Amino acid sequence: MRTKTDWLGKPYYSLNAYLRQQFHEKIYKVTLDGGMTCPNRDGTLGHRGCIFCSTGGSGDFAGDRSFTITQQIEEQIRTIQSKRPVEHFIAYFQAYTNTYAPLPYLRRIFTEAISHPQIMGLSIGTRPDCLGEDVLELLTELNHQKPVWVELGLQTIHEDTARYIRRELPCFLEAVSNLHTRGIDTIVHLILGLPGETPKKILESVTYMNTLPVSGIKLQLLHVLKGTDLAEDYLKKQFQVMSKEEYLDLVITCIRHLRPDIVIHRLTGDGPRDLLLAPLWSSAKRSVLNDLHHQMSVRGIRQ
Repeated sequence: MRTKTDWLGKPYYSLNAYLRQQFHEKIYKVTLDGGMTCPNRDGTLGHRGCIFCSTGGSGDFAGDRSFTITQQIEEQIRTIQSKRPVEHFIAYFQAYTNTYAPLPYLRRIFTEAISHPQIMGLSIGTRPDCLGEDVLELLTELNHQKPVWVELGLQTIHEDTARYIRRELPCFLEAVSNLHTRGIDTIVHLILGLPGETPKKILESVTYMNTLPVSGIKLQLLHVLKGTDLAEDYLKKQFQVMSKEEYLDLVITCIRHLRPDIVIHRLTGDGPRDLLLAPLWSSAKRSVLNDLHHQMSVRGIRQ
């Protein structure tokens, strides 16, 4: 288990600290669109997607799917390098469900990404119900070449909320176990602020991660995006979003209750400005993180 002395000055185990320990340099992600869809969109389970999901399939900042994987990687590398002296990257397949395609296609695009000389590893966002044995075997094979992470969109452990947002829970534990058995790092996504979830229920989802063999977590503020079914409920005043002060207090509580070896990949989020309906304060992501670190310092939460 990692100790606080490994956290590079932050009061939690950040992704930046983890990447520097693993690769001994600054590593950035390039976000890719592999041309996928999702069971909640293609008619298998539904057509409207998860209730919070934009038409971009949570990949609104990903590359252009009309480009090849290599073209997407190199375009984003050029953009990042125009601002920062970074040489190596993680290829993040972000948009939609990135194991929901025929195996030969997955092998082709993942191999194309992992073979790029500046790519140090893969991060693949998917659903727990889209990890069949053939996909697991492919990911295991790739993991022997370069590190592979699988990001699972759990969002909540509570059945009533999962039904509301159109997610399936029963196969989550099996997916985590299968990935752990194969030595593949698992990162779990949780949304903080889902309608009907109290801070107590949210903390139950967070602390449950301590009981599982997961290596990382993303704590995502609930965004209400235009054009989603969630937006319709918000405009009908069926729920309220959190204030920045409420969110910072909740995030600090969540961090305090996490195992210290769990890498925190995300503490907030920044929805696309042209789609973001609420909370508008979240669009200033840098300011939110600065306020979070200040609050942690004020409360005496230090390395």
